[in-house]
Amino acid sequence: MNIHPSASIDPLAELDSSVVVKANAVIAANVKIDAGCTIGVGAVIEGYTTIGKYNTIHAYAVIGGTPQDKKYTGEPTGLLIGDHNTFRECVTINTGTVQDLGLTTIGSNNWVMAYVHIAHDCIIGSHTIIANATQLAGHVQIGDWVILGGMTAVHQFCRVGAHAMTGAGTVLLQDVPPYVMVQGYPAKPHGLNTEGLKRRGFTSEDFLWIKRAYRLLYRDNLKLDVAQLAIAKILNDCGTSREKIAVFSDFIAQSGRGFVR
Repeated sequence: MNIHPSASIDPLAELDSSVVVKANAVIAANVKIDAGCTIGVGAVIEGYTTIGKYNTIHAYAVIGGTPQDKKYTGEPTGLLIGDHNTFRECVTINTGTVQDLGLTTIGSNNWVMAYVHIAHDCIIGSHTIIANATQLAGHVQIGDWVILGGMTAVHQFCRVGAHAMTGAGTVLLQDVPPYVMVQGYPAKPHGLNTEGLKRRGFTSEDFLWIKRAYRLLYRDNLKLDVAQLAIAKILNDCGTSREKIAVFSDFIAQSGRGFVR
């Protein structure tokens, strides 16, 4: 193992032999770290935390800290992290609580920038970009390929759908449907994440139907129940784009806090 002599590693921690641990890092018992990971200077890994392969954790990040929740009384809750993630300086990620599933989950191939906070019981998908100083409250869900602009703040229990995007300084008090760009305090819709969808291989037909669904929800001045019914109807006509429209339709139908509109 490439472990700096000043690092502190509990004998009960499980580290693959290829893990690199830099100066003054602290790794507690009950931590498991798989192959190819690098733990930066002064980083702290604690709690019942399991980290997959080829993750890079930069200096002074605190991964697996206890929940910032007054109901938490020391239960053995966990944090599960996938593969190929980057966590930049001073990122903090808390474990879950028994009031939820008891587990905070991070997928794979995520880019999490400096000073981001991910609170207890959050579920983060894969291929996301979470920019500097973004703050996620407890129980937040972030879909795949989401981009959160710097200093975005997300209220507890909010969801952000796949491929959505927020502008810098956005405050989310409600859900953001898939594919939608939002900005402001409180957040307001500003069209579709067109450039992001192009980069991910969405076809011209996909765009046609997604734009139609967006227009029904945001541009045609329809009441919500009427807009939902109209979007459900186009599912029968959108052919190969049906799955992508279903993602949009289902997200709206399942929104517990309401969504940005």
